[in-house]
Amino acid sequence: MARIYANENFPTRAIEILRQLGHDVLTTHEAGNSNQAIPDENVLSFATAEQRAVLTFNRKDFFLLHRQNPSHAGIIACTEDIDFDALAHRIHEAILVHGENLESQVIRINRPS
Repeated sequence: MARIYANENFPTRAIEILRQLGHDVLTTHEAGNSNQAIPDENVLSFATAEQRAVLTFNRKDFFLLHRQNPSHAGIIACTEDIDFDALAHRIHEAILVHGENLESQVIRINRPS
């Protein structure tokens, strides 16, 4: 399955479910990068160096970073959803559609209306 780097504010419950679904998810805390106010471009650079797609709620900034430099390991940008189980399953389904190699891709995960 996909290699993912979860941005700092991503919910633990969604990460746990993604792991149960077989994804290799590294959190900022596990990487030693939490509570440091690391700029988004550095988050993307770190994820790319680790060959992991960034998982984030920070859609606007990461869309801009993609437009500035589309060469990265992938971006999965989500709208916030308090139903973490449903969110994780939407992410999983999108990854299945796009394939495990998310290089240079931006995947948008939207909360249903």
